[in-house]
Amino acid sequence: MVLRAVLLDFNGVIINDEPLHQTLIQDLLLEENLRPSLEDYQQVCLGRTDRACITDLWQRQGRVVTEAQLNKFLDRKAARYRDALAALDSIPLYPGLEDVVYQIRAAHLKLAIVSGARRSEIDAVLALAGMADYVHTIVSGDDLAVAASKPAPDGYLLAIARLNQQFPDLGLTAANCLAVEDSFAGIESARRAGVPVVGVAHAFPYHMIHRRANWAVDHLYELSLEWLQPYYADRPTPAATPSPSA
Repeated sequence: MVLRAVLLDFNGVIINDEPLHQTLIQDLLLEENLRPSLEDYQQVCLGRTDRACITDLWQRQGRVVTEAQLNKFLDRKAARYRDALAALDSIPLYPGLEDVVYQIRAAHLKLAIVSGARRSEIDAVLALAGMADYVHTIVSGDDLAVAASKPAPDGYLLAIARLNQQFPDLGLTAANCLAVEDSFAGIESARRAGVPVVGVAHAFPYHMIHRRANWAVDHLYELSLEWLQPYYADRPTPAATPSPSA
């Protein structure tokens, strides 16, 4: 068996924008006369879709958000996110991203993004970073229901299904993919989908990431696909990956 695809998380792996997301969510809370809590944010937002994050934050404060209200909040946050990016002198991409993309292309692997971010946010960053042409498929928070947000495996299963649809001869399974994640929810999502995962200690200490992921690195620039290749070469050919439920 060989490695055939790399599935990257977005926030916390490609772009260092978690503080911006936290600020935007806090602003939404304050505008609705709700009290921001760093602990709540870390527990229900890191690695998850904005839809799941806002729904859970509102519920924790005894408020139920309707679908219409939720969509309004999501659109407001996405617009503010794009405005904030446009105001920056440079996009805060993580060091090493360019090299990781080069490694993927040099090895002729497929590249997907599996994220809880809005599709408009992902597209904006990829365009500014000059990466749009290198990404074969994107699974965003817009593709997933609240219950299918990370740590559920649905996003990874959907990415694999889409790559197989796009490349019928690929024969992609979870076992010959590699996920790169920085959050507990993201790591659990990949592992529940059967995808081996490298944890990057951008959001949490190395020892906490190492306990959960197959491998761990302190920084994205330390990731070496060549170093991981023997792991895939030694594994037997797996059964087909199940279809996503969402």
